[in-house]
Amino acid sequence: MKRLVIDPGRLRTELVLQAAAVVEDGAGGHTENWGEVARVFAEVVPLRAESRFGVAQFLETATHRVMLRHRADVRSGMRFLKEGRALEIVTVEDADGTGRYLACLVREEGR
Repeated sequence: MKRLVIDPGRLRTELVLQAAAVVEDGAGGHTENWGEVARVFAEVVPLRAESRFGVAQFLETATHRVMLRHRADVRSGMRFLKEGRALEIVTVEDADGTGRYLACLVREEGR
């Protein structure tokens, strides 16, 4: 795999990395409480936006690629917050196989 060269100046968007903690409600259900894991700087690149009709309403979804310095604790199911927007992490991969950068595919649901 070709070694990726990234200008560190491109990693300038501050994101909050969050993980969900599931709390049982005592009635057989649960709630999710999101807690901050870290603040990271990354590059966020929009990839695709789509709109589909379902349940008598339009459902908008956008996908982005988030590039950041490698962290061992980033995994799918977590999310990034960017200026109040939640970016759900779908996939996480080593960007070039060197362990220096992560490339995350994230999904943002429309409001």
